[in-house]
Amino acid sequence: MRQTLARHTGSSSPASFLPMWTNWGLHLSMAPDKQLDLAQTALKHWANWAHYVAQGCPTEAEARPTPIPKTDRRFHGEGWEKPPFAAMAQGFLLAEDYWDKVTSDIPGLDPSHDRALTFLTRQVLDAVAPSNFVATNPDVLARTIETGGMNLHHGFSRFVQDQQDQDRKTGNAQVGAEVATAPGHVVFRNHLIELIQYAPTTETVHPEPILIVPAWIMKYYILDLSPDNSLVRYLTDQGFTVFMISWRNPDAADADLGMQDYLDQGPRAAIDYISSVTDAAKIHTTGYCLGGTLLSITAATMARDDDDRLASMTLLAAQTDFSEPGELSLFINESQVSFLEDIMQAQGYLDADQMMSAFQMMRSNDLFWSQMVRKYLLGEDDAPMNELMAWNADTTRMPARMHSEYLRHMFLNNDLAAGRYHVEGDPVSLRDIRIPVFGVGTETDHIAPWQSVFKIHQLAHADVTFALTNGGHNAGVISEPGHKRRHFRIHTTRDVDKALSPDDWITAATLEDGSWWPAWAAWLADLSGPRSAPPKMAKSLAPAPGTYVMME
Repeated sequence: MRQTLARHTGSSSPASFLPMWTNWGLHLSMAPDKQLDLAQTALKHWANWAHYVAQGCPTEAEARPTPIPKTDRRFHGEGWEKPPFAAMAQGFLLAEDYWDKVTSDIPGLDPSHDRALTFLTRQVLDAVAPSNFVATNPDVLARTIETGGMNLHHGFSRFVQDQQDQDRKTGNAQVGAEVATAPGHVVFRNHLIELIQYAPTTETVHPEPILIVPAWIMKYYILDLSPDNSLVRYLTDQGFTVFMISWRNPDAADADLGMQDYLDQGPRAAIDYISSVTDAAKIHTTGYCLGGTLLSITAATMARDDDDRLASMTLLAAQTDFSEPGELSLFINESQVSFLEDIMQAQGYLDADQMMSAFQMMRSNDLFWSQMVRKYLLGEDDAPMNELMAWNADTTRMPARMHSEYLRHMFLNNDLAAGRYHVEGDPVSLRDIRIPVFGVGTETDHIAPWQSVFKIHQLAHADVTFALTNGGHNAGVISEPGHKRRHFRIHTTRDVDKALSPDDWITAATLEDGSWWPAWAAWLADLSGPRSAPPKMAKSLAPAPGTYVMME
């Protein structure tokens, strides 16, 4: 039954929302002061809106009842400045503000329910925004008149085509030709990974190679997009030997693979191989997103076992403490995890589409509704696919057991931060990590909020250099030198220094223009030995980007 229900709810558990609404309703009914405040707010908003309409919807910003946020692109444009559309836009924005107050700051309401209800209410309002309908969107009306309705005809045909072709993959054709083009070879392979060694581009290199552990939720080549913004190419140009894990795209036969398998066949296997073929005494390690979480488990396990082969650990938008993981946590509770486990038991994995719906909801205006308006109402064709779009379309699956363990140990129980996470039967503690750490957070990250990534300061027993860059979860990390309008803050907190809160850190950090990559490369170089001739390339099993990245 729950598997059938999931197909109609976007893999969300309805039961997880009912306690929130009940809790909210009961506490609001027992808060007369809050009710009075809401009534006064509604009356004030109505009076301001009526006055605005009576004046003929003046275009001056100070005359509007509420400003239109610069980041809200729904109501920007000349059409939205004229009545009746200006009145519709202002009425909607005032309604958004009112309902935000209705679901926020209710005395006695559980904070998690407060955040969840505010989020869900925003989703409902996003769906009924006047910009989403033909009759109430001036841009759509103008396009319809201009084209004689052909925009709607084209949009409907596009809608039908998309419904019939929901499983199409659009990114894979470019892999190895337009993206993932850094020269190298697959030098090691097991069931879960292919390990790529990249060809050196300098006559001398530092003796410590770099192992990059990407997230397995997507393909690895986010870190090797076009030659101009490839992190791999940048590192090799700075005189580093780079190894990259390319994860297998699992299927139903891999349902029983768990976190221990990903640890053993992923970073642990890669570190063992790199140590054996390069004779390097130390290895720099870098983990991105989920890959960073797994890397931190690896580092803690090695520290527990007195394995000192790591020279440093870099965490790119990677969480190690999940007590405040951002809006994604609104989807993770016991009811939802149990619901997902039933789905995965039938499939053997969690499909990419079932994950992407949650990410789209976190930015529904940008990632969902605006796209619906553009494609189906305005009838616009897709823009040419750039490398980041190709990567985003090249999705992967998650084995049932692994994903269940990840959600329960990290999101539900926060076992890693609490020192309760077990590897091979014994607990590991991030406090055992004493190697230098470089952390990167991004200012507008909806998946791994920078304040959550920042918590590595309190968890590791190490000197932590932290960089906060503008951009989101992907764009903030892919921030090559020369990228326009980039800046970052950076500060090092020694293990012996007093702890800083995120706000205090902002004050202490140095603001710099440009990419954070050169600062990171300099940090790595300071922790590395003198440069010498590069190690020989290991025996090739296949040219980069390998075979696992091609698996659909």
